[in-house]
Amino acid sequence: MERLQKYMAYCGVASRRRCEELIAEGRVRVNGVTVSEAGSKIKPGEDRVEVDGKAVNPAEKRIYIMLNKPVGYVSTAIDQFGRPTVLDLVKEIKERIYPVGRLDYDSEGMILLTNDGSFTYGLTHPRHSVDKTYIASVAGKPTGGEIDALKKGVPIDGHMTSPADIRLVKVSGNNSVFKVIIHEGRNRQVRRMFEVVGYTVISLKRTAIGNLKLGPLVPGKWRFLAEHEVKGLFKQIEGC
Repeated sequence: MERLQKYMAYCGVASRRRCEELIAEGRVRVNGVTVSEAGSKIKPGEDRVEVDGKAVNPAEKRIYIMLNKPVGYVSTAIDQFGRPTVLDLVKEIKERIYPVGRLDYDSEGMILLTNDGSFTYGLTHPRHSVDKTYIASVAGKPTGGEIDALKKGVPIDGHMTSPADIRLVKVSGNNSVFKVIIHEGRNRQVRRMFEVVGYTVISLKRTAIGNLKLGPLVPGKWRFLAEHEVKGLFKQIEGC
């Protein structure tokens, strides 16, 4: 027996969290019966699972892609407002893939795409604490005390952020550029952290996830991850 959302994620439907949402939305049927409880269990290979009327089966080929997301794209499979999505940049991929986590519409940089639910779960679940590295250009010049506050944690939505590694890279005119390393994935977290101490992030680029670096990949382009890169990420997940 296996939890329904875990099986769906393994089959490449979406991340486990998104699969739970699909179940709650009444879009999933098991043996012809709509299921609305994410904790429901099934027998893989025996029970028939459908999402929006389409059968769900294990993915035959695992896909792992690194994309340099440009500004102006949303990191979802479908956008309710009709904005371009990251999947529009990988249309030649025929397998059903989805983003691992999210990157703001106004931000750029590394985002991973896959059909491997375990991979997605490992990189996005809070308990695994995989580092994400960003370069943030900030309007103004935060003081040492303000940066120390960000390093220790600041309140967002009533909860303190986890300790962060924040280093000044350079000062350019009235702006400052920082390297920011966090392991959480709250909505627009880096931008909101700086807002708490009174500063606006002008531009934000994610340059690494764990030990995997974006490198020379230009905005809008993508590449498959090498086998050793995938294994390296799984090792980091297991070691967290």
